[in-house]
Amino acid sequence: MATAYPPETETTSTAPAAPQPWYIRFHLAQRIEHFLLILSFTTLALTGLPQKFPLSPISRGFVDLVGGVENLRIIHRAAATLFLLEAIYHVVYIAYILYVRRAKPSMLPTMTDVRNAFEAIRYNLGLSNKKPEMPRYNFTEKMEYWAVVWGLVIMAITGFMMWNPIMTTRFLPGVVVPAAKAAHGGEAILAVLAIIIWHFYHVHIRHFNKSMFTGKISRTLMEEEHALELKEIETGKTPPPPSPEEYRRRMRVFVPIAAVMSILMLVLVGCFVTGENTAVAPTDAVPPAQETPAPAETEPVATEPAATEPAAELPEDLTWAANVGQIFQDRCALCHGSSGGYSVETYADAMTEVTPGDPDGSLALRIGSSPSHPGTFDADEVELIRAWIENGAPEE
Repeated sequence: MATAYPPETETTSTAPAAPQPWYIRFHLAQRIEHFLLILSFTTLALTGLPQKFPLSPISRGFVDLVGGVENLRIIHRAAATLFLLEAIYHVVYIAYILYVRRAKPSMLPTMTDVRNAFEAIRYNLGLSNKKPEMPRYNFTEKMEYWAVVWGLVIMAITGFMMWNPIMTTRFLPGVVVPAAKAAHGGEAILAVLAIIIWHFYHVHIRHFNKSMFTGKISRTLMEEEHALELKEIETGKTPPPPSPEEYRRRMRVFVPIAAVMSILMLVLVGCFVTGENTAVAPTDAVPPAQETPAPAETEPVATEPAATEPAAELPEDLTWAANVGQIFQDRCALCHGSSGGYSVETYADAMTEVTPGDPDGSLALRIGSSPSHPGTFDADEVELIRAWIENGAPEE
């Protein structure tokens, strides 16, 4: 994807004898940023889609390749963090080129882009003999750029909700967590398809544009894709860089503001990453059950037996498939889906915190019985789950 950067230095590359048909399009920092974008996006796609489609044989094979679903989630979150850090750098750099270098906001859509789009469609359909002259970034590149911005916003918001479900439900209704999961997965599919179908075709299939890797673009490709910019370069209409004095004055204003804004954005990313490790505390964080001390020996006192309510009758087919799994889905699935941490989506996932034959040693029951935990089991459900675990926690 072309990023929103204008040239900062001389745009033509010349040899002593004659001008060479090459133009500088992207500088080294821009190419490094694009490489990090490729790395983070590809990693997010490869580790996110197997979680979206966990029953696919391809997904299972990839999960096994990385050493399990927990490793997959760790890699996914690391790539998401890299993507957010790159976004911070991009925001700061855009502010630099707009304020310090006074570059034109060449990625902003204009009515000219709308006209160019209609003219390009007419040209491709054979209804016009003239191809529109495009500026530094044509309308297709602008569409891709703003699609990435839109996708970043959606994925960051929904990713935060799934990464921190308990924190989210303190301020919003619980239904937003599964809604965020649906939006996150749908946007991921849209982004991957857009890259494979749209970006690959325009940049790698229709003609292989190597400028994001080499930094240079040929005159032939400039005439085809950015004829208007080529005219501005060759007629000397590109804006000159600021004078050294003006550059230093602007930097004195820009640097402290950019530093403060960068720190604030990094703090937000830190909250995003460390706000909540998992919706279920680790085993060693849960205090063990306290033993009740034996009462002192006293003289027996004759008392009448107290009337007790009869215990609820347990079903005969006490299995995960028949009844227990539905309780876990109703009480726990809102936070413990496939978004990360402990999951109750399948029997195998739920059994990671269940010890057959040992209800007191089963973290799922201990946490789910706590009154302070969201989605607490009621008394009848606790008794049913306890009996199920004592019977060996059968699946069917």
